[in-house]
Amino acid sequence: GRGEVELVLRSGTMRELLAQLAAHTLDVVLTNTVVPRDAATPWRVHKIGEQPVSIVGRPVRGRGRGRGAFRFPDDLAHVPIVLPGAESSLREGFDTLMEQAGIRPQVLAEVDDMAMLRLMARESAGVALVPRVVVADELTRRTLVERAPVPGLREVFYAVTATRHFAHPQLK
Repeated sequence: GRGEVELVLRSGTMRELLAQLAAHTLDVVLTNTVVPRDAATPWRVHKIGEQPVSIVGRPVRGRGRGRGAFRFPDDLAHVPIVLPGAESSLREGFDTLMEQAGIRPQVLAEVDDMAMLRLMARESAGVALVPRVVVADELTRRTLVERAPVPGLREVFYAVTATRHFAHPQLK
């Protein structure tokens, strides 16, 4: 048999989680940020997937004036948006797209945590920048709708381990 495995999930800051990884109290850290590597750190970073990113918002009621399709990136000059925090690689890519388009977005809020970003997307009168996978349930139930895909922007997910190989066969 495969034997029993206890799965314990912890969340924390990257610094806390990497410290636990170094102390071998964690086997793997899952993250959507690039982990800095240098000679002093033994981290092995494995890319495990990537997800498309979208502008999402609550369904638009009625078809009054100006209620047509969302135009990316132009409409972000006047539609308020909830964004991931400055630490996020997603944010860096978004800011670059806005600069290239010559648009200064109306930032409603900046949120570091994906769960909070999801909540803000549901509650906000504006729109939010999120990986589609984060709001998959809301998109299915149509409590949120995709207003526009963001071309060329993807959220990348990594698994970080303390050694070259995944120590536990079931971690693979």
